Amino acid sequence: MNPISIIGAGIGGLTLGNILKQQNLDFTIYESAPEIKPVGAGIMMAVNAMQIFEKLGLKEKIENAGNKIHGISITDEKLKTISTTNVLALEKKFNSCNVAIHRADLQNILAENLNFEIKLNHSLKTIEKKENYQLHFENGSEVESKIVFGADGIHSKVRNQILKTRKIRNAQQKCWRGLTDFNLPEKYLHHALEIWGKGKRFGFVKLSENKVYWYALINENNYRENIDLIETFRDFDSLVLQILEATKPENIILNDIIDLAPIPKWFAENLCLIGDAAHATTPNMGQGACQSIEDAYVIGKLLEKDKNFNSVFEEFQKIRRKKVDHIVNTSWKIGQISQWEKGNTLRNFVMRLIPESTHQKMIEKILQLEM
Repeated sequence: MNPISIIGAGIGGLTLGNILKQQNLDFTIYESAPEIKPVGAGIMMAVNAMQIFEKLGLKEKIENAGNKIHGISITDEKLKTISTTNVLALEKKFNSCNVAIHRADLQNILAENLNFEIKLNHSLKTIEKKENYQLHFENGSEVESKIVFGADGIHSKVRNQILKTRKIRNAQQKCWRGLTDFNLPEKYLHHALEIWGKGKRFGFVKLSENKVYWYALINENNYRENIDLIETFRDFDSLVLQILEATKPENIILNDIIDLAPIPKWFAENLCLIGDAAHATTPNMGQGACQSIEDAYVIGKLLEKDKNFNSVFEEFQKIRRKKVDHIVNTSWKIGQISQWEKGNTLRNFVMRLIPESTHQKMIEKILQLEM
């Protein structure tokens, strides 16, 4: 029998594994994929996540594998600034900086620190509660486990089968993510940009050496099969078109933008959801993975004081609920505003009027760890 099973070796599940390892707790991680391979393109680890990685002794490794980002701006199609974040002030306050990294590189660093002790090719088929939890996997193996963590994403089988609750919302936006070799102008080497147009957006950031990660969004009502992205973003600055032209079609993935409407409870007896399984958010604040890392951190802090998992799970939801609900709801609103097809000039004008201090305070609140 397993004392603790973690379902899912995404960033949340792997971070939780690292935290439980630090506390000498016995656990097993089960991952549906046959290998941890380069999927999902790039990701930004914000200051809150990097503070936690420092506590795990992984901060330097992650910084070396990725690219430190000292500036983040939202601009219009012609790269005229709408709003900017004073990242240097945040770095000073929290003694950490944002790092853009390939998702697979980050997963490998986290997995390597666990000596890759992950059961791959274990896709959960069913989970049922008897005296303990019975886990049945698609490959035919069965496991009994006392404690289960569902770190299995927005379509969580752990959540759907045990808590029987889900309401996935579709933002009616299509998102392309791409990776390419590209030499960015010097001013963007450590600066992330998101460009807002009419019913569309484009963002890019350097990950490492010449690797650039980009994403492009359009409203679903403008989507059609085999859409030409270069034509679609023709009214954006030429830099956007150059990045798109430099990208091979096989290095582009297409997804719908979805999230999880807040669910009432993240835990059951001896079972707890973390990350997207509990509170998936749209990617508009760059906090999806960061919040799953915070989940793992808070669980670890609570377990330091109390090894009663059920009281830890209850306390965990109480501590985390308000912050993640705020992020899910704010991110959803930003996603809607940024994809306006009319009134963009007014939107940009109003956003430019918001004092930088107001913007900064909101971000500081998100980056502050809760324990």
